[in-house]
Amino acid sequence: MCVKNSEEPIEWFALSAPYRNELKAKALLDEQGVENYLPMQHKIVTDKKGKKVRKLMPVVSNLLFAHTTRTHLQEIKTGVHYLQYRTRVVNGRNVPIVVPDYQMKQFIAVCDTRNEQLIFLTPQEINLSKGTPVRVIGGMFDGVEGLFLKVKG
Repeated sequence: MCVKNSEEPIEWFALSAPYRNELKAKALLDEQGVENYLPMQHKIVTDKKGKKVRKLMPVVSNLLFAHTTRTHLQEIKTGVHYLQYRTRVVNGRNVPIVVPDYQMKQFIAVCDTRNEQLIFLTPQEINLSKGTPVRVIGGMFDGVEGLFLKVKG
């Protein structure tokens, strides 16, 4: 179901699907015709027979994104306990996190490469502080912009 003829903007909402219900939430959004994104990666897991297999699984537990209007998403969420807004505090109130289209486009581009030969640099190899704006020049991520973050480990 696509939302048309609405004054309300179509936005990317960050959503939570607690208790590893990401795939169930994605299926619900797909069923409702809502564009959505669930970052996935290949992981080696042990199947029921004890054999190690390569399986496509969510990258981040409980996180997915929906591209629709807030009203339409609210209608879908009604009565669905496993789909919740990710929120942030603004002026003392929790408001849904909305990701700008250009940031979501870049995020999807980076996540969808599923390139297992990516090189991650250690903090000793680069001299940037947290929050420094960065832009990738060259390679498969050419033009992608973001903020540098240090991640433990």
